Order: sequence, then C-alpha cells, then structure tokens
Amino acid sequence: MRFAHRTVVVTGGAGGLGRAVCAGLAAEGAAVAVLDLAGAEQVAAELTAGGAVAAGFTVDVRERDQVAGAMAAVHRELDGPHVLVALAGGSLGTPRDLADIEPEHLDLVVDVNLKGTFYCCQAALPYLAAAGGGAIVTTSSIGGRQPSPVTGVPYAASKAALVGLTKRLAKEAGPDGVRVNAIAPGLFLTDRLRGMFDDLSQAERDEVLDAIPLRRMPELREAVDPILFLASAQASYITGVVLDVNGGRFMPL
Repeated sequence: MRFAHRTVVVTGGAGGLGRAVCAGLAAEGAAVAVLDLAGAEQVAAELTAGGAVAAGFTVDVRERDQVAGAMAAVHRELDGPHVLVALAGGSLGTPRDLADIEPEHLDLVVDVNLKGTFYCCQAALPYLAAAGGGAIVTTSSIGGRQPSPVTGVPYAASKAALVGLTKRLAKEAGPDGVRVNAIAPGLFLTDRLRGMFDDLSQAERDEVLDAIPLRRMPELREAVDPILFLASAQASYITGVVLDVNGGRFMPL
C-alpha cells in the first residue's frame, strides 16, 4: 500500500495507460483524482465501485484556468494532492509525414504535450510543497529520445522538450521536497497506438521489432509499474531522471 493516505492526480486518466495507472494507484491505497477531456467521471465511478476513493474532473490541460480550478477542487474534495502523474498527450490524431502537417497540428500537439504538462505541474506544485513534499511523473517518449518511424516531428519535439522541463523543474522543486521524474516509454500498444502501428508498412513494423533487444512488444503493466515506482517513496532519492522503458531499443550512456 505504497500510496495509503496519498492523493494522486492522473491527467489523461481515461486513456488506455491512464486507466491502468489509476487502477494500480487505487489498488495500493491512493485516493485518485482522474483528469481528462472526456471519460474521467466514468473511470472514477469504476474505481469507487471497486472500493477506492476517487473523483473525476473534466479538464482541458491546454487551459491554464481549468487546470488550476481542477487542482483546487481536488484539494477540497480529496486533500493534497501529493502526487501528479501527467499522462495527457500523444500524437492526438495528427499526421506523421512532414508534408501533411499543418500549423494547427503543431499547435495541438505542443499545446497538449508540453504546455499542458507545464500548466499541470505549475498548478500542482504549491499543494505538493504545502503537504511537505511529493512527486511528479511526466511522460516523455522514446520518440523524444531518438527518431521514431511511428510519430511525426511535432510529437518528437514536444516529447524532447518535456525532458528539459522535467530536469529544470526537478532542480527548482527539489528544495520543497518535490521530486520530478519522467518516464520515456517505447511503443505500448494501447487501443489508440495500435491503430498507428497497424498503419505502418510491414518493413516499418519489422524495423521497430528488430530494434528491440527483448524482441517483443511490452505489456501495459510494464509501463504502469515504473510510473508507480517513480511516484512512490521507493524512489525517494531519485529526481531529474528520465526512465527509459523500451525493452532496450534506446540505451543512452
């Protein structure tokens, strides 16, 4: 019960990975605040039906005022928060190929992935500090660490920028006892990403698999467990780290 008496905010909590993270947190005693553009209340209701403490909040992370309001509501209803897991983001249905990318595609991906994460961290930090410290887990990607055949330039740029955000925020928030780390997953085939993977040519799919030393695609729990570790007291002396979870496809020195 690593999260007993802890309130954890999960943005993107109604997505494939988000649901699994929320369930994992609830199973270990957390009060879970589910934030998403749609479906947050449903996920919270499912957690509550299973005996957990949870609440759902409909939030567009691109809107700073909405994010700040949601954090205040979490504090009123669930106490804390003590932990933020910022999962909201992705390619968001935008084109991969450079010639097809329009300004609105770039704006959407950067606004959600980078600015949305910043707004959530900015809004959560005062509560985490007031609670005596806590943890933030942001979501980068292997696509932000090296070129990927699956995602486009806006996604890669925003996910690379999140590495800088995470490290700078870790330095700034450290004196308040707040740890800030990032997870950089490889290709986890949630419902949304499976469609992207299936749209690749056979040669591109083979390229992805051949580059993974473990020679297999991951299970969803293999992203959930590292996120929960970074969010927990087991990682109490770890901050400013990017944890690559990709089966060895990318091995930084």
